[in-house]
Formats: sequence, structure tokens, C-alpha cells
Amino acid sequence: MLLNSKTRSFAAAILLAPLFALPHTATATIVEVETDLGVIEINLYDNATPATVTNFLDYVNSGAFTDSIVHRSVPGFVIQGGGYVTNINAEISDINTNPPVTNEPVYSNVRGTIAMAKLGGDPNSATSQWFINLANNAANLDGQNGGFTVFGEVTAGMDVVDSIAGLPRYDFGSAFADLPLRNYSATDYTDNVPVDNTHFVIVTAVTVTDTTVNSAAGLNPTPTTRNTTPPATGGGNGGGGGSLALLSILGLLGFAATRVLRHTSQAHEIP
Repeated sequence: MLLNSKTRSFAAAILLAPLFALPHTATATIVEVETDLGVIEINLYDNATPATVTNFLDYVNSGAFTDSIVHRSVPGFVIQGGGYVTNINAEISDINTNPPVTNEPVYSNVRGTIAMAKLGGDPNSATSQWFINLANNAANLDGQNGGFTVFGEVTAGMDVVDSIAGLPRYDFGSAFADLPLRNYSATDYTDNVPVDNTHFVIVTAVTVTDTTVNSAAGLNPTPTTRNTTPPATGGGNGGGGGSLALLSILGLLGFAATRVLRHTSQAHEIP
């Protein structure tokens, strides 16, 4: 289904997660996230946050993140993905989620770290959606809802992350209220030009490149401030602004003829 600025009619329902997932030991610590704008290298904290890394690698190894999109960007705060995939016809569908993972708030949400989203009021509800911190968001995210679990850091390609964050954003409603798009203008939006795969920021692949369990030993991540910083309720640092209903698990069931987005919703929030 092609998105355009009129696709704001929604039918809500609760999305049920799969009843089981095949567990495996998290052994990889470095992955490369290939996007249309370049490659992002991420070193995972497999020893400090083993449950979260295992969860993330389950999605990587199953190919769930292949052809997924970066569906939200808040400059000075975060970029976010892991929720939706696109196909050759630019039809958007939700990523099937595994059971939630136990929260592991060990490290701080500083610039360049990758963390998991979760349901508001439920610390142990992270599934597939991830975000990369564009700024030091410790005051917002380390103490909120038990703390948002940081499970790795960008070791190369932060310029790619910043390039994604610098793209213009368009409001297609709900989880797509801050959708970053390439080769798309304000005039296109006003004229209801359909959005296709030449406009999305697509994660073409996530690849394990290092299976050395201790590859994170040389890193020096910042400990979480959750025990010293009171939870914040405002927007993101550096102009994120407002309350973000970020990282929702939303299913998009499309009908190309009518260009109507229908979604199921269980909102993951980052205030």
C-alpha cells in the first residue's frame, strides 16, 4: 500500500504476540545495520544485557529486520525502527513480535546508544522496536518506567544516524507522525504524492559481523543514572519537544485501492 497525507483513517484492535519463540544463546556482539543512507555498526553488550541481546539477535537471525523501515525520527532525541517492514509494492506491515523481554537497565541512554522501547507502565514489555539516542537522554529515559534498556552502542556510522535524523519528517498519523522520508518534499505531501520505497529509509539487512563474546570488553559504557536521577516527564533533549508516543507496536493492514491505513495498537512510549 502506498502512503499519502490522506491516509489517516484507522481501525483499532489489539495485536497478539506469537505464543512462543525459539531461544538461543547470544554469542554475537557486533552487527552492521545496512540502510539506504549507509551502514551503522553496533557493538552489543551481550554480557551486561544478555536477555535483551538474545532477544534482538532472535529478530536479526530470523530476518525480521530485513526491509524494515525507520518509521520515526525526532531530531535531537532519537531515531526509531524495528516495527514495520515494506515489500516490493511499498505495502507496510508490522513485524511479528516474540514474547516480551525482561528489562535490564544497566547502562545510560547517552548519545550513540541503542535501546529498546516498551509499554508505558510495564518495564518488562520490550519486543522488537529499538531506538538510537541522538543526544544524552539520561534524564528522560534512565529512570522512566524502570529505565529503558540500553543494550549496545554505535561504534561506526553515527554520521549515518545523524543523516537519517536530518531528513524531513511528515505526519501520516499515529506511529507515522514523525516519518522521515528521502526524496520527498512539502509540496509532495500537500499534493498527496504517494510514498513508496524510494522515499522510506529502509534497513536492507542486519548482519552479524563479529561473534567474539568479549568484543565489548574494550568499551566504556556509561552506567545508568536511574537510581540518582528522578524520572522526567517532558520531551526529548535538544528540541525533541513534547510527549512522544514513540515505538508503538502497530499492524498496518492495507488496501491499496483506497489507500487506507488500518492499524492495531499497543503503544510503546518514550516520554
